[in-house]
Amino acid sequence: MASTSQAPSPGARTAHPDHLGHVIFIAAAAAMGGFLFGYDSSVINGAVEAIRDRYDVGSAVLAQVIAVALVGCAIGAATAGRIADRIGRIRCMQIAAVLFTVSAVGSALPFALWDLAMWRIIGGFAIGMASVIGPAYIAEVSPPAYRGRLGSFQQAAIVIGIAVSQLVNWGLLNAAGGDQRGELMGLEAWQVMLGVMVIPAILYGLLSFAIPESPRFLLSVGKRERAKEILREVEGKDVDFDARVAEIEHAMHREEKSSFKDLLGGSFFFKPIVWIGIGLSVFQQFVGINVAFYYSSTLWQSVGVDPTQSFFYSFTTSIINIVGTVIAMIFVDRIGRKPLALIGSVGMVIGLALEAWAFSFDLVDGKLPATQGWVALIAAHVFVLFFALSWGVVVWVFLGEMFPNRIRAAALGVAASAQWIANWAITASFPSLADWNLSATYVIYTIFAALSIPFVLKFVKETKGKALEEMG
Repeated sequence: MASTSQAPSPGARTAHPDHLGHVIFIAAAAAMGGFLFGYDSSVINGAVEAIRDRYDVGSAVLAQVIAVALVGCAIGAATAGRIADRIGRIRCMQIAAVLFTVSAVGSALPFALWDLAMWRIIGGFAIGMASVIGPAYIAEVSPPAYRGRLGSFQQAAIVIGIAVSQLVNWGLLNAAGGDQRGELMGLEAWQVMLGVMVIPAILYGLLSFAIPESPRFLLSVGKRERAKEILREVEGKDVDFDARVAEIEHAMHREEKSSFKDLLGGSFFFKPIVWIGIGLSVFQQFVGINVAFYYSSTLWQSVGVDPTQSFFYSFTTSIINIVGTVIAMIFVDRIGRKPLALIGSVGMVIGLALEAWAFSFDLVDGKLPATQGWVALIAAHVFVLFFALSWGVVVWVFLGEMFPNRIRAAALGVAASAQWIANWAITASFPSLADWNLSATYVIYTIFAALSIPFVLKFVKETKGKALEEMG
């Protein structure tokens, strides 16, 4: 399932203002999947310590419950394209909305630890679907002149979802008197935190009934007249729709479906360009970014920060994440992908090294000394800012652009799978590593951030301003 990449006809390059508002609504509705992606990924942050306490589990078991959602993510991402090609993009969104809803209800009302893990896998499957279907659908319904800006809705929705989940968690914790296991609405506070996702999940499902199917899918199943109607809705009336349909059909017939065997070659199993894509994905995760979104409140509490304050700091890092993402969107086409990645790597090294230094001090009365506490807090925000303005956005841009046309889909799938696996490795290992030595854990993340600099300098080529057909 890929978006068309052919040059549009001149009449298709602009959308009339009256149609643009409708297109923005369509893109925003589809991006609700991205919002749920971000929300579901990070809402668990507010429940970690309560789950540990309620089920009396150690760090290793707890980590598996947190990380198990990533198994569902990988499966959902791997299968969403085929599902969408068979039953349509809209039906795929509706399935994801149902899975998000079921996961939220089940996670809020678990019988035991095993079924909490099961509900998280289901939620992860929905995240994986949303991570694929949202960007593809938006690209397929957007007028070419606005495709880049509308495509950025997905990433913006993800970081907003992360921030909103932290704000909701903070508000619910305050309502429960600062106790994650405090009573709230007849449940424990952490259960309400996980259950609140029902609201955006239902909204996502309802919005899916208000937006049209992708013209590309409709053409693939022979519904040419309906495809023309939707093109008229999103691109205006002053377009030769017969020519537009012919363009899309020509591109669809021209496309080659890449397979795994197309990636093989070179001295080390995969072609070098595939290894570079895998390297970008792994480095993006091995700097420990998801520790900031899955475990930040636990992290701050472990160094003596009050639970309510720790939730507030989790929210502020989410706001910094949004700011950094906006900066990346502004500059990625201006200064280029490679310089932005290098700037981010340097900033992350500084932030992570300062965190490692601060956490190396012994706790006094259960807290970090004042100076080290403030350094740790500021450094955490610096780290998230530099990640968001660089690797958080740039890696996805690189992966979408760097591969030759013939292997793009398959190579992107391998690189994305590597990213989910690396994400799982960091998420599953952090609680045990933190119990062992929190400072040393951050030294490890710092080393990976530092190694990303020579990796980018030596192996990664700039893709700014190049046509996709130039990638070889």
